[in-house]
Amino acid sequence: MDEDIRLGVLVPIGTAQWGEGTDPRELIDFAVRADSLGYDSLWVNDSLLSPRIEALTMLAAVAPVTDHLTLGTAALLPVLRRPVQAAQTLASIDLLSGGRLAVAVGAGFPGRFGRPLYDLSEVPWGGRFARLDETVALWRQLWTSQGVTSFHGKVLNFEELPQATPPYQVGGPPIWLGGATSAALARTGRLYDGWLPYPPDPADYQSGLAEVRRAAAGAGRASGAITPALFVSVLIAGSVERGRESLQDYAKANYGLALEELETIQAVVTGPADHVASQLGRYIAAGARHLVCRIGTLDLKSQREQLKQIAELIPLLRHP
Repeated sequence: MDEDIRLGVLVPIGTAQWGEGTDPRELIDFAVRADSLGYDSLWVNDSLLSPRIEALTMLAAVAPVTDHLTLGTAALLPVLRRPVQAAQTLASIDLLSGGRLAVAVGAGFPGRFGRPLYDLSEVPWGGRFARLDETVALWRQLWTSQGVTSFHGKVLNFEELPQATPPYQVGGPPIWLGGATSAALARTGRLYDGWLPYPPDPADYQSGLAEVRRAAAGAGRASGAITPALFVSVLIAGSVERGRESLQDYAKANYGLALEELETIQAVVTGPADHVASQLGRYIAAGARHLVCRIGTLDLKSQREQLKQIAELIPLLRHP
């Protein structure tokens, strides 16, 4: 039995996933439904390149109307925010949620999903990984300092940082890293509390997790200190063929890619419920313990329907 398997879902905060005529305030009800259906976590993604509800605003809105859900970012792009301000915002959400915040972060990708965000934020693309790691280190310092401090890194430098609002969780919310390059795996093992990749092949997940754990051991950390998670697009359908047909529009609307292209870079699972459970089970067998599902539809009605159907997989995932 895998009682430790956790299942999460993304709130469809992008307008491409609402459908025409949708009141975005209905996203609050989506979160309440996820809470009542037995999900373990609720997530938001982050961008400036398409119309959407801002990620941290969404989490602040659902914090008081949910009870047990972990509230997370999948993934937050710290480059879009001033680092000290972001620390304050994240601490505030952690307080408002009673300590239910988890923060997965990323540095963006080359191409249309990366460099344009840095240009809009007036931050240099070069040195982005050092900037990300230093931002996280700064947050942790602000969340634990008892008085005025300073911070000096290769990229970020601050004198006389005032004491920040302390988060609910001692030491601050856990911070996960998204990414599967060798450098990202090593950094996850050394510095982060969780790993949130989306490899199309479970074998790559297994080998990547082994690298993360080797890096953790080399840094004197226990492998159990790092949560092994997975980001995956999911659609339950009458058949694999019908699911793939539906996902073509989803892939184009959300990523600007054909489904065949998206599948080369991201985990995508579709088909009847038992088939989806079986495919997700391959990642569980590879070591994943927290599955973060993005529902592959383009209107809120079908998002709600899928929310219920995917929740029904929880017993199958925990007791295969």
